[in-house]
Amino acid sequence: MKYRIIIAVLLTVAGFNTLPGQKPGKSYTVTGRVTDASEAPVTGAVILINNKATEIKTDEKGSYRIKVRTSDTLISVFYLKAGMSEEKLDGRSIINFRLSGNAAGLQTEKTSESDDQEINIGYGTVKKKDITQSVGKIDGTNNKYASYSNIYDMIKGEIPGVQVTGKKITIQGPTSINASTDPLIIVNGIEMSNIDDISPQLVKSIEVLKGSSASIYGSRGANGVLLITLKGSGR
Repeated sequence: MKYRIIIAVLLTVAGFNTLPGQKPGKSYTVTGRVTDASEAPVTGAVILINNKATEIKTDEKGSYRIKVRTSDTLISVFYLKAGMSEEKLDGRSIINFRLSGNAAGLQTEKTSESDDQEINIGYGTVKKKDITQSVGKIDGTNNKYASYSNIYDMIKGEIPGVQVTGKKITIQGPTSINASTDPLIIVNGIEMSNIDDISPQLVKSIEVLKGSSASIYGSRGANGVLLITLKGSGR
Protein backbone atom coordinates (compact mmCIF):
# COMPACT_ATOMS: atom_id res chain seq x y z
CA MET A 1 0.00 0.00 0.00
CA LYS A 2 2.84 2.38 0.89
CA TYR A 3 4.47 1.89 -2.53
CA ARG A 4 1.19 2.58 -4.33
CA ILE A 5 0.89 5.91 -2.53
CA ILE A 6 4.47 6.87 -3.49
CA ILE A 7 3.84 6.02 -7.15
CA ALA A 8 0.61 8.04 -7.14
CA VAL A 9 2.43 11.08 -5.71
CA LEU A 10 5.19 10.84 -8.33
CA LEU A 11 2.66 10.64 -11.16
CA THR A 12 0.85 13.69 -9.77
CA VAL A 13 4.07 15.74 -9.60
CA ALA A 14 4.98 14.73 -13.15
CA GLY A 15 1.59 15.91 -14.32
CA PHE A 16 2.19 19.41 -12.89
CA ASN A 17 5.44 19.71 -14.89
CA THR A 18 3.69 19.11 -18.22
CA LEU A 19 2.40 21.96 -20.36
CA PRO A 20 -1.40 22.08 -20.59
CA GLY A 21 -2.61 19.87 -23.41
CA GLN A 22 0.92 18.70 -24.28
CA LYS A 23 2.67 15.43 -23.52
CA PRO A 24 6.20 15.60 -22.08
CA GLY A 25 8.97 15.10 -24.62
CA LYS A 26 6.56 15.53 -27.55
CA SER A 27 6.31 18.12 -30.29
CA TYR A 28 3.33 20.21 -31.30
CA THR A 29 2.47 22.62 -34.10
CA VAL A 30 2.37 26.40 -33.77
CA THR A 31 0.73 28.54 -36.42
CA GLY A 32 0.23 32.27 -36.75
CA ARG A 33 0.41 35.36 -38.88
CA VAL A 34 3.03 38.12 -39.07
CA THR A 35 2.12 41.71 -39.95
CA ASP A 36 4.06 44.97 -39.99
CA ALA A 37 3.25 48.31 -38.36
CA SER A 38 0.66 49.06 -41.06
CA GLU A 39 -0.94 45.64 -40.47
CA ALA A 40 0.19 44.44 -43.91
CA PRO A 41 1.27 40.78 -44.13
CA VAL A 42 5.02 40.19 -43.98
CA THR A 43 6.31 37.68 -46.53
CA GLY A 44 9.62 35.89 -46.02
CA ALA A 45 10.03 36.61 -42.31
CA VAL A 46 12.27 34.08 -40.54
CA ILE A 47 10.94 32.11 -37.58
CA LEU A 48 13.33 31.51 -34.67
CA ILE A 49 13.00 29.07 -31.78
CA ASN A 50 14.94 29.79 -28.59
CA ASN A 51 16.84 32.55 -30.45
CA LYS A 52 18.00 30.14 -33.18
CA ALA A 53 16.94 30.67 -36.78
CA THR A 54 14.96 27.90 -38.47
CA GLU A 55 14.29 27.21 -42.14
CA ILE A 56 10.67 28.27 -41.72
CA LYS A 57 9.58 31.55 -43.31
CA THR A 58 6.20 33.25 -43.63
CA ASP A 59 4.27 32.82 -46.88
CA GLU A 60 2.73 35.50 -49.11
CA LYS A 61 -0.10 35.94 -46.60
CA GLY A 62 2.30 36.38 -43.70
CA SER A 63 1.36 32.99 -42.28
CA TYR A 64 3.68 30.39 -40.81
CA ARG A 65 3.47 26.86 -39.45
CA ILE A 66 6.20 25.23 -37.38
CA LYS A 67 6.66 22.21 -35.14
CA VAL A 68 8.20 22.87 -31.73
CA ARG A 69 9.10 20.73 -28.74
CA THR A 70 7.38 21.02 -25.40
CA SER A 71 10.78 21.94 -23.96
CA ASP A 72 11.05 24.99 -26.25
CA THR A 73 10.30 28.26 -24.49
CA LEU A 74 10.63 31.15 -26.95
CA ILE A 75 9.44 31.84 -30.49
CA SER A 76 10.57 34.90 -32.46
CA VAL A 77 10.08 36.34 -35.92
CA PHE A 78 12.56 38.48 -37.85
CA TYR A 79 12.31 40.52 -41.02
CA LEU A 80 15.18 42.78 -41.97
CA LYS A 81 13.06 45.79 -42.93
CA ALA A 82 10.46 45.48 -40.18
CA GLY A 83 12.41 44.33 -37.13
CA MET A 84 11.99 41.47 -34.70
CA SER A 85 9.41 40.36 -32.16
CA GLU A 86 9.38 37.49 -29.68
CA GLU A 87 6.82 35.67 -27.57
CA LYS A 88 6.89 32.96 -24.92
CA LEU A 89 5.48 29.70 -26.22
CA ASP A 90 3.79 28.54 -23.00
CA GLY A 91 2.23 25.63 -24.89
CA ARG A 92 0.22 27.92 -27.18
CA SER A 93 -0.63 26.66 -30.67
CA ILE A 94 -1.58 30.03 -32.23
CA ILE A 95 0.78 33.01 -31.93
CA ASN A 96 0.50 36.13 -34.08
CA PHE A 97 3.15 38.83 -34.39
CA ARG A 98 3.08 42.51 -35.28
CA LEU A 99 6.44 44.03 -36.16
CA SER A 100 7.30 47.65 -35.44
CA GLY A 101 8.59 48.57 -38.91
CA ASN A 102 7.08 48.65 -42.39
CA ALA A 103 8.05 45.73 -44.61
CA ALA A 104 7.47 47.74 -47.78
CA GLY A 105 9.77 50.60 -46.76
CA LEU A 106 13.43 51.34 -47.26
CA GLN A 107 13.36 50.98 -51.05
CA THR A 108 15.92 52.87 -53.10
CA GLU A 109 15.63 53.88 -56.73
CA LYS A 110 19.31 53.67 -57.57
CA THR A 111 21.55 50.75 -56.86
CA SER A 112 25.23 50.22 -57.37
CA GLU A 113 27.48 47.21 -57.53
CA SER A 114 28.26 47.80 -53.85
CA ASP A 115 24.54 47.94 -52.99
CA ASP A 116 24.00 44.55 -54.63
CA GLN A 117 26.79 42.95 -52.60
CA GLU A 118 25.50 40.05 -50.54
CA ILE A 119 26.09 40.13 -46.78
CA ASN A 120 25.98 37.04 -44.58
CA ILE A 121 23.72 37.73 -41.58
CA GLY A 122 23.96 34.32 -39.99
CA TYR A 123 20.94 32.48 -41.35
CA GLY A 124 21.46 33.37 -45.00
CA THR A 125 22.45 36.34 -47.14
CA VAL A 126 20.80 39.66 -47.96
CA LYS A 127 21.75 42.51 -50.25
CA LYS A 128 23.71 45.31 -48.61
CA LYS A 129 21.16 47.90 -49.81
CA ASP A 130 18.47 46.21 -47.69
CA ILE A 131 20.33 46.51 -44.39
CA THR A 132 19.10 49.43 -42.30
CA GLN A 133 22.27 49.90 -40.26
CA SER A 134 25.83 50.17 -41.50
CA VAL A 135 27.68 46.92 -42.02
CA GLY A 136 31.45 46.70 -42.27
CA LYS A 137 33.38 43.89 -43.90
CA ILE A 138 37.02 42.80 -43.99
CA ASP A 139 38.19 40.74 -46.94
CA GLY A 140 40.65 38.30 -45.42
CA THR A 141 41.97 37.27 -48.83
CA ASN A 142 43.60 40.68 -49.25
CA ASN A 143 47.38 40.24 -49.15
CA LYS A 144 47.81 43.19 -46.79
CA TYR A 145 46.59 41.04 -43.89
CA ALA A 146 49.22 38.34 -44.45
CA SER A 147 51.72 40.09 -42.18
CA TYR A 148 49.38 40.53 -39.19
CA SER A 149 50.26 38.44 -36.15
CA ASN A 150 46.80 38.32 -34.54
CA ILE A 151 43.16 38.79 -35.47
CA TYR A 152 42.72 41.85 -33.26
CA ASP A 153 45.32 43.82 -35.25
CA MET A 154 43.51 42.68 -38.38
CA ILE A 155 40.24 44.24 -37.19
CA LYS A 156 41.68 47.37 -35.56
CA GLY A 157 41.09 50.51 -37.58
CA GLU A 158 39.53 48.66 -40.51
CA ILE A 159 35.81 49.14 -39.84
CA PRO A 160 34.20 52.45 -38.80
CA GLY A 161 32.49 52.21 -35.42
CA VAL A 162 34.52 49.21 -34.29
CA GLN A 163 37.07 49.84 -31.56
CA VAL A 164 39.81 47.40 -30.59
CA THR A 165 41.81 47.86 -27.40
CA GLY A 166 44.13 44.96 -26.80
CA LYS A 167 41.81 41.96 -26.98
CA LYS A 168 38.69 44.00 -26.27
CA ILE A 169 36.32 44.62 -29.21
CA THR A 170 33.50 47.15 -29.02
CA ILE A 171 30.93 47.83 -31.72
CA GLN A 172 29.41 51.27 -31.34
CA GLY A 173 25.65 51.47 -31.72
CA PRO A 174 23.27 54.39 -32.22
CA THR A 175 22.40 54.50 -28.52
CA SER A 176 25.59 53.11 -27.00
CA ILE A 177 28.47 55.26 -28.18
CA ASN A 178 30.63 54.16 -25.27
CA ALA A 179 29.35 50.60 -24.96
CA SER A 180 31.51 48.47 -22.71
CA THR A 181 29.95 45.05 -23.33
CA ASP A 182 31.28 42.49 -25.77
CA PRO A 183 29.67 41.76 -29.14
CA LEU A 184 28.39 38.33 -30.09
CA ILE A 185 31.05 36.45 -32.07
CA ILE A 186 30.05 33.79 -34.61
CA VAL A 187 32.78 31.73 -36.32
CA ASN A 188 31.57 29.55 -39.21
CA GLY A 189 28.09 29.61 -37.70
CA ILE A 190 29.24 28.68 -34.19
CA GLU A 191 29.12 31.07 -31.23
CA MET A 192 32.59 31.66 -29.76
CA SER A 193 33.72 33.44 -26.61
CA ASN A 194 37.41 33.60 -27.54
CA ILE A 195 39.11 34.20 -30.90
CA ASP A 196 42.69 34.58 -29.64
CA ASP A 197 43.88 31.48 -31.50
CA ILE A 198 42.45 32.42 -34.90
CA SER A 199 45.30 33.41 -37.20
CA PRO A 200 44.61 36.24 -39.67
CA GLN A 201 45.92 33.95 -42.40
CA LEU A 202 42.96 31.60 -41.77
CA VAL A 203 40.31 34.31 -42.09
CA LYS A 204 38.26 34.54 -45.28
CA SER A 205 36.08 37.42 -44.13
CA ILE A 206 34.89 39.34 -41.08
CA GLU A 207 31.52 41.06 -41.17
CA VAL A 208 30.07 43.44 -38.58
CA LEU A 209 26.35 43.67 -37.89
CA LYS A 210 24.57 46.15 -35.66
CA GLY A 211 21.13 47.59 -35.17
CA SER A 212 18.37 45.88 -37.15
CA SER A 213 20.83 43.73 -39.06
CA ALA A 214 21.95 42.18 -35.74
CA SER A 215 18.45 41.64 -34.36
CA ILE A 216 18.27 38.18 -35.96
CA TYR A 217 20.22 37.10 -32.86
CA GLY A 218 17.72 38.61 -30.43
CA SER A 219 19.10 40.01 -27.19
CA ARG A 220 22.44 38.29 -27.82
CA GLY A 221 23.08 40.69 -30.71
CA ALA A 222 22.26 43.85 -28.75
CA ASN A 223 25.93 44.89 -28.69
CA GLY A 224 26.55 44.00 -32.32
CA VAL A 225 27.74 40.83 -34.02
CA LEU A 226 31.05 39.76 -35.53
CA LEU A 227 30.61 37.12 -38.23
CA ILE A 228 33.92 35.43 -38.97
CA THR A 229 34.24 33.00 -41.89
CA LEU A 230 37.38 30.91 -42.15
CA LYS A 231 39.05 29.86 -45.38
CA GLY A 232 38.08 26.41 -46.59
CA SER A 233 34.74 26.51 -44.75
CA GLY A 234 32.77 26.33 -47.99
CA ARG A 235 30.79 29.48 -47.19
